[in-house]
Amino acid sequence: MKTTRQKAKRFSQQFYYYLFSTLIVLIFISCEKKEETNILQVSLHEIEFPAEGGTESFTVKTDAKSWDIKNPAANWINISERSGTTPETIISVTINSKTLIPRRDTLVVTAGNSEPVYIVILQASSEHLYELTSEMNGFEFYIASSSEILNITSSAPEWNLACDAEWIQLSKKTGAKGNSSVTINVTPNKEEKERSAIIVLSGEGAPTSKIQVIQKEGYPNYNSNPLTPDLIGMTSNAIELANKMKIGWNLGNTLEAIGGETAWGNPRVTEELIKLVKQNGFNAIRIPCSWNQHLENSKTAKIKTQWLDRVKEVVKYCTDNELYVILNIHWDQGWLENNCTPDKQLENNAKQKAFWEQIATHLRDFDEHLLFAGANEPNVENATQMKVLLSYHQTFIDAVRSTGGKNSYRVLVVQGPSTDIEKTESLMKTMPKDKVEGRMMAEIHYYTPYQFCLMSEDASWGKMFYFWGKDFRSTEIPQRNATWGEESALDNLLKRMNVQFVSRGIPVILGEFAVIRRSYLRGESLDLHLASRTYFLKYLTQKAKIYGITPFYWDAGNMGDNASAFFNRKENRVYDQEALDALMAGMNE
Repeated sequence: MKTTRQKAKRFSQQFYYYLFSTLIVLIFISCEKKEETNILQVSLHEIEFPAEGGTESFTVKTDAKSWDIKNPAANWINISERSGTTPETIISVTINSKTLIPRRDTLVVTAGNSEPVYIVILQASSEHLYELTSEMNGFEFYIASSSEILNITSSAPEWNLACDAEWIQLSKKTGAKGNSSVTINVTPNKEEKERSAIIVLSGEGAPTSKIQVIQKEGYPNYNSNPLTPDLIGMTSNAIELANKMKIGWNLGNTLEAIGGETAWGNPRVTEELIKLVKQNGFNAIRIPCSWNQHLENSKTAKIKTQWLDRVKEVVKYCTDNELYVILNIHWDQGWLENNCTPDKQLENNAKQKAFWEQIATHLRDFDEHLLFAGANEPNVENATQMKVLLSYHQTFIDAVRSTGGKNSYRVLVVQGPSTDIEKTESLMKTMPKDKVEGRMMAEIHYYTPYQFCLMSEDASWGKMFYFWGKDFRSTEIPQRNATWGEESALDNLLKRMNVQFVSRGIPVILGEFAVIRRSYLRGESLDLHLASRTYFLKYLTQKAKIYGITPFYWDAGNMGDNASAFFNRKENRVYDQEALDALMAGMNE
């Protein structure tokens, strides 16, 4: 029989064995549980975005076979990946929309049997949901009608433009998301002062912006460096200069040709041509010139320097050969000539000023051999239009004088209405004002009768005249004899200009006259036509001399039928010696 001590020892051994076994089981169970729980870690638990949104990122780490992200706010939170199997992944979070109130939501990341991890996403509020911008916040226009392009960029579904100024027109006033272009048109400024208006660009949920539009009352000031008056080489007044200019020739259809110097069939002007003109008796040249087609910027009325240089070069050909020069603004696409009207007065005076500031400044250093003429044949029919024309002349004179230097004393030529003698006598009662006395001339043209001088085909109102003068009457085709506008009419018209201007100390330039050569005639008719043509040229020149009027023959350079050329410009030789001789005979007798 075991003793009590032995029993106690035995119990103790069993107890410790049981305790050890239990501990082993617990340790095993504990270890087995730890191996089954997955690891899940994220690098950020909160991401805060500014109002404009953007992109941020966080990293997911796990030992689970896969992971997932639940995004309850997919309408504004964008994530680069929603699930994956890699142990470490970088997730991009992007917000590309705006909110008018702050917003937040939570991404839920899970992996295996790990506890979910939460990432809070926040975005600050924005004043606007959409972008709406214009490329320019202001435009500056000058006096003439003009246009500019307004470029608009919008993320808004719809935008609107509004402007309450009647002088501004918009090509469209609404648009949609994306890029748009709107043309802003302005009408001529007739207010005699600068004016301005605001165009408002707006859209629902988008910022409102204001675009300022300014329109000047004129063009930029091109008289940027006026000089002190310079009398050197400028001592002759208008009467003295008219006496020095015996007879003139027109460099027609050349520098005024629309499309460029050679566009109307004549070659580029050379000094050899100018010398040929002088060698054949002329001591003055009128240069018809176009400027409006040679603009560097039509909105600012800026003339290309290259063209100013070319005109200056041709003028120098003349003055280097001691020829007097009258340089004008010719038809020039009709901007002035066809618009001697009150509605165009302000706009055209602004352009007249801008043009002559540039022309006069560029050619300022020539001495008295250079004269300026403000226009060509301004279309005027009544007293109202005449008043407008006088304003154009006044602007011309003031602009030239303002540049200073030799221009302070340069002789200037102003044109009668339509350069028509009868209109000039009845409508041009006064001359524009000049701060320098005795430095102005008047200009008229003479193509009377038109049916003999220029008409190249019969019309319903009248037929061509081939013959002119009391001793030049055709018995073969009497219907082609002039029936009006012959010697007595010529005498009367030139005398009237003598009375109106020359007798008052204002010299008159007969800026254009010619008779086309009807070479298509044959036999006696051709001979009689040519004889009457030379008679007309001689007679007119004689009478101009008698009445103190300086004549300038119109030579357009064209040869053949209905031509008026004295010179073959391409070959630098005389083309019509008979007519040239008649002209010179009239001048010298």
